[in-house]
Amino acid sequence: MIRNRFKKVLLVAPEIANNQWTADYQKVKHIYSITQLFPSIYESTPCLIVLDYNYASSDVEKAIRRIRSNSFYSKIKICCYKTKPDTKTDGLLKAIGVDYLVYHEQLNAAPKSKNISHIFSGIFDLSILGLAANTAN
Repeated sequence: MIRNRFKKVLLVAPEIANNQWTADYQKVKHIYSITQLFPSIYESTPCLIVLDYNYASSDVEKAIRRIRSNSFYSKIKICCYKTKPDTKTDGLLKAIGVDYLVYHEQLNAAPKSKNISHIFSGIFDLSILGLAANTAN
């Protein structure tokens, strides 16, 4: 899910998720409370914020609205992790500024196709592949 293009990632999740999400990534800062979100954003200036919606659902909407209304945070991408899809909630989250919605089912699902383009897209960022395609032409 987190590709190389995100140099700094801020994860807002309970302690249980710490080992699952940050084991392979060195540039992930994990915070356990949504009240620490804005001081952590100011300290580390992340490229991506991953919010566990199930953990902090009551404060997620306020935090997203505050991030999207401040020009200092304009380049930060927001990702919400949820256990299952809900059209009403997902529509609201997309409308207020969430860039990515990730569900538990997507993380556990195996890739459907094993063709060469799927393998390369998993290894490299798509923007790098786009640059390589432009130089070949």
